[in-house]
Amino acid sequence: MQLISAYDLDSICQLLVVRGKETSSRAVLTALEKKGGKWRIVEGPDSVWVGRNGFATPGGKREGDGKTPQGIYSLGRVFAYSQPEGVKMPLKVSDEMDKWVDDPKSPEYNTYVHGETSADSYENLRLKGDDYKFCQVIEYNTAPVVKGSGSAIFFHVAVGKPTAGCVAIQEEKIEGLLRWMDPAAKPHIILYAERE
Repeated sequence: MQLISAYDLDSICQLLVVRGKETSSRAVLTALEKKGGKWRIVEGPDSVWVGRNGFATPGGKREGDGKTPQGIYSLGRVFAYSQPEGVKMPLKVSDEMDKWVDDPKSPEYNTYVHGETSADSYENLRLKGDDYKFCQVIEYNTAPVVKGSGSAIFFHVAVGKPTAGCVAIQEEKIEGLLRWMDPAAKPHIILYAERE
């Protein structure tokens, strides 16, 4: 609990904490809920995948570096292949037209686009694999967007390998966590690397 005391969490009542070694693509996720001013564990610790090159130094995340950004971020909109039961977070059933732009030269960099885009590169939010069967936006570099500081950082389904910077967990775990999350509780995620 010492880690979470370093952040201002007065208005936050749901929290995911992801901790790992700076250069490791594996980490541990714990879900916490605050009731009566006290934090309690509601899920975990669970093993998760992070960036293939571990964690970026604080403020050091760059596009294409294969690292997960450190810090605290709100958890936003969910994209899913079908409408799951009991999810209260804002959600869109994704289709082949849903994209997240990762081209630093594009004015749409690190934003969601439905339909055509002039960007040279983007993430499709409806993949052939299960990676984005459940895919939640980690609000990293979204307000304001800084060109080249990293994009498309999601909490999504693990498919047995490191990510490009996202956090990935087993499908049944993310489905349960998404049902647990309540927008009124302002769910956030702390991404933290322990020094090696």
